[in-house]
Amino acid sequence: MLLDMAGTDPAPVTLVVGDEELLAERAVSAVVAAARAAEAAEVHDLVGSKVTAGELRHLTSPSLFGDRTVVVIRSAQDLVKDVIAEVVAYAKQPSDEVVLVLSHPGGVKGKALVDGVKKAGASVVTVNKVTKAGERLDFIKQEVKRAGHGISADAAQALLDAVGNDLRELAAACSQLAFDTQDKTINLNAVARYHKGRAEVTGFNVADSAVEGRLAEALEQLRWALGTGVAPVLLVSALAGGLRSIAKVGGAPRNLRGGQLASHLGMPPWKIDRVKRQLNGWGPEGLSRAMQAVADADEQVKGGGADPAYALEHTVQVIVASRTGR
Repeated sequence: MLLDMAGTDPAPVTLVVGDEELLAERAVSAVVAAARAAEAAEVHDLVGSKVTAGELRHLTSPSLFGDRTVVVIRSAQDLVKDVIAEVVAYAKQPSDEVVLVLSHPGGVKGKALVDGVKKAGASVVTVNKVTKAGERLDFIKQEVKRAGHGISADAAQALLDAVGNDLRELAAACSQLAFDTQDKTINLNAVARYHKGRAEVTGFNVADSAVEGRLAEALEQLRWALGTGVAPVLLVSALAGGLRSIAKVGGAPRNLRGGQLASHLGMPPWKIDRVKRQLNGWGPEGLSRAMQAVADADEQVKGGGADPAYALEHTVQVIVASRTGR
């Protein structure tokens, strides 16, 4: 499930395919880290919809100083036709001084890119969707292991029950538990202590109230969650997840309905229906402000600030204030 490229030099062109967002991001990061570990490198991180014709040719031109260049193109399904042709042509004859990483969620959009770079011989990393409870339990065990700990089977199950299925939430929970637990193996008691109160108020409750503009309720739930032991990092993760869901549903193709839309977004239909109701009042600028506030809060609760509770309250206030439609 995790890509380990330690000590290896990445292929000139790597295609990461799959819509499990967290794992796809990690796969891209692993390639970039391997490229930078081999030698000094300049990294250009691009979004598919913003890449213009000729830009790839410019970025992959030989460096005056002979340094390696890493070019990452995320959301490669949004590349325009002319740029796709450039990428495929480049993949057939890549430069030795450049590492190109393409991230594509799969599906029919941008399929010409996927087929073209595969045929050109690109290295392909497939990120499979995590759909089964057993796979999520394996993910928890791997996350805890990455942090230098073990976790008992009953503790892993309890953590899954407490946090839910979102991989970002699970990753944040595992990281925080490992950080706060002195014992080598995380047991059921540690999970129970850490997540007391989750049944009463979860990060998802706080996030739903915030993105729906219910400030007083969101702040009350936030204070209760913090007071009953919900970790600040989990609350930040839930707020980020709520905003990402709004961005994904709001940006989805208008012609998709029902099962097609659920498949495209990687969300169950019931969640899509709820997010659609939450979309009212949100515009691109407001969403951008809210996401920046969450990014700032993430830094604060991970040691960048002295008062995580204040940082979270401020973030909730910014989220609600940003819900203006502008």
